[in-house]
Amino acid sequence: MKSKEVGEKLAEAAEKKIEINEKRELFRPCAARGAVLYFCVVEMTLVNWMYNTSLEQFMGLYDWSIDNSAKAQLIKERVNNITNELTEKVYRYINRGLFVANQVTFKLMMATKILIKDGKLTNADVSMFLKCGAGIEDRNKPFNWMEQKTWLNLKALSKHKFGNDHTFFFKELPDRINRNEQIWRKWIDENDPENIPVPDYEEKITGDVNIGHFIHLCLVRAMREDRTVLAANQFIKEVLGEKFIAPVTDLIVDYYEETKTNIPVLYLLS
Repeated sequence: MKSKEVGEKLAEAAEKKIEINEKRELFRPCAARGAVLYFCVVEMTLVNWMYNTSLEQFMGLYDWSIDNSAKAQLIKERVNNITNELTEKVYRYINRGLFVANQVTFKLMMATKILIKDGKLTNADVSMFLKCGAGIEDRNKPFNWMEQKTWLNLKALSKHKFGNDHTFFFKELPDRINRNEQIWRKWIDENDPENIPVPDYEEKITGDVNIGHFIHLCLVRAMREDRTVLAANQFIKEVLGEKFIAPVTDLIVDYYEETKTNIPVLYLLS
C-alpha cells in the first residue's frame, strides 16, 4: 500500500517537473534578452573603465522588470511585457551614467546585438559597418568627384554578404553609380542624405523588413560618414522604438527610490 502511494507521488512529481520545464521554456526569451543586454553593459567598459557595472546591479534591474512589468493572461504577452520593460529599464539605468558622446554607442550596441540574437544580422555585418573600406586596397577610382575613402567604402559594400542568407545586397553598386552618376552624386551631396530616398535601391531597402534599416545605415556610413550618428539614431528608432532616441528625463526622486543603505548614488560634477 505504501509503495503504491509512493509510486503515485513519484509519477505525479515527474509530470509536474515536465509541466514546470515546459512553462519555464516559454520565458526563455526574457533570459535571452537579459543576456544580450548584460553583455552590452559589460562591453561598455572597453569604451571607458568607469562604466563598470556588477552582475548584482544588473540582476537588480532584471528582478525589477519582472516585478513591475504589466501582467497579462497570455504567457506570450507577459513575456513581451517583461522583455520590453527590461530593455527600457537597462537602457535608462546605464544611459544616465554615460558621457553624452558614448550614449549613441550603447544604444547602437543594444540594437545590433538584439538583431544578431534574433538571427537577422551577423557579427560580420557589424564589422562591415565599423570598418567599411579600411581593409580594401583599390586605386582604380573611376569618379574624380568622389573621395578615395568613399570609393574604398563603396567597394567594401559591394563585396559584403549581408545577413544569415549571405546576400550581395550592393554587388552592382559601382556599376549603378557609373550608369546614374549625376543622380548618385546629387544624393551624396545632399545636406541630409539619410532622409532622402536612395537611388536605385530605395524600394529594395524599404522592402527588407528584417535588416533594411541596417543596410541603409551602412550605406550612409560608407558614402557620408559625417551623417552616421544621425542615421544611427534612425536605425535605433526602427529597432528599439521612439523612446530610445527621446531625451531622458529621470528625476532625482526616481534615483532616491532605488537607493538602499548600502547602495548610494554618486554625482560626478565637472
